[in-house]
Amino acid sequence: MREKLLNFIHGLTSYDYMLFGASFVLFILFIILSILLRRKLFAALFFLLLGFASFLLGPTLGYVQMHKYLYKNSVEVISAKKLNFVQAVVIKGRLYNESKFDFHECKVSAIFYKVSTNKYKNYLLKLKPFMKRSIVIDDIAKGEQKEFKIIVEPFRYQKDYNLSVEANCK
Repeated sequence: MREKLLNFIHGLTSYDYMLFGASFVLFILFIILSILLRRKLFAALFFLLLGFASFLLGPTLGYVQMHKYLYKNSVEVISAKKLNFVQAVVIKGRLYNESKFDFHECKVSAIFYKVSTNKYKNYLLKLKPFMKRSIVIDDIAKGEQKEFKIIVEPFRYQKDYNLSVEANCK
């Protein structure tokens, strides 16, 4: 868990720090406003709740929406083959930079999920994939596409599975 948190902090950009700072300043302003309006109970409670909502929801929703806009990309899987004589899966695909910025690096991940006949159990199985492999692709200019190949070895799972390929670019 500590490693995941350190990787997240290491991957933050200056836009992320500005978003977190703006959310904190907005939180402080709403708290000060609620203190100033302490005589009017309804208004003070409203601004207090608004302050805590901006403190909790601002960074999380803002981070997700900002990364969808600034680092927009799409991944197309060309082929995914499970090899017969070797315990491996080869995934070929293309990564498109749909952003208005150049990407310095993209982490492309192949995630394997178990499959069940129960549709509700499939939602739970997506939360815990049984295998995940990643590669890093460097320097993708805006509007450019790059092909990639991920080799997952050893792949010993014999039953049905679902494959998801996603990219996180910066």
